[in-house]
Amino acid sequence: MATFLSRIFKYGWQNFSRGKWLSAATLVIIVLALVVFEGLIVFTVITKTSLTLLQEKIDISVYFKPKTAEDEILKVKKVIEELPETAEVEYVSRDKALALFKETHKDDAAISQALAELNENPLSPVLNIKAKKPDQYAAIAAELERESWKPITQKITYRQNQTIIDRLSKIIDITNRVGLILTILLTLTAIVITFNTVSLAIYSNREEIGIMRLVGAPNSLISGPYMVEGIIYGVMGAAVSLLIFWPAVYWGAPYLKYFLADLDLRAYFFTHFFSLVGYQLLFGIALGVISSNFAIQKYLKI
Repeated sequence: MATFLSRIFKYGWQNFSRGKWLSAATLVIIVLALVVFEGLIVFTVITKTSLTLLQEKIDISVYFKPKTAEDEILKVKKVIEELPETAEVEYVSRDKALALFKETHKDDAAISQALAELNENPLSPVLNIKAKKPDQYAAIAAELERESWKPITQKITYRQNQTIIDRLSKIIDITNRVGLILTILLTLTAIVITFNTVSLAIYSNREEIGIMRLVGAPNSLISGPYMVEGIIYGVMGAAVSLLIFWPAVYWGAPYLKYFLADLDLRAYFFTHFFSLVGYQLLFGIALGVISSNFAIQKYLKI
């Protein structure tokens, strides 16, 4: 069995190494498909992280009219807190809002002077509400927009925030679809090119294959080397794509931190290294094996 397998791998390597330029071209296409595939995985992580961070910062703010009694605001707060969709409700009184505003703009002399000249607090009391899930804000907003509360409410920020989330979600969805389509196109290209490469190898070895059949060689010994050739393309493609992708991650991670401080791409790459390698190997080997199998079924009639 060991001798049998060693012959299959030996002939498979010979098939791969004979047509150097054709093998190199096939390998380039497989590498491109695998790089795009891995890039799609990492991009999905980045987009999910960015969307999660944005959603965590999004809330509904309900601004009440300045003269609204605190008791009425607290009644609204209690009703909202009892909703199953509500995660947290923060009440910011007019005095607290003014104190926060002053602290935020303490270095701005013009704003400080303008506040000092005012005879009264210009800010409104507000409730800041967070939902348990992003898709639950609509239910909370519907409750806040009830007719009985309109005389005391001034502004509800749900519509503006929801537009931002929806637009970002659409952009991410479109980008993911484009990446997926590109991966599929490159995968199909890689399958076709590997199929042609293996087919040419079968054609160039047609006399040897005929002799092997005459002497009674089993089908596994005839087809095995071409399956091994496909596996070699997949394994080498995965290795080369990782060698290309790792420097890109290493140099790109610090720049990404400027936009997403909570995402350490290098740490993600290291912690998920083996799973990424596994995905690459599985995808690469699948490309090679599927292509080789098509060629074997068509030209060897096995």
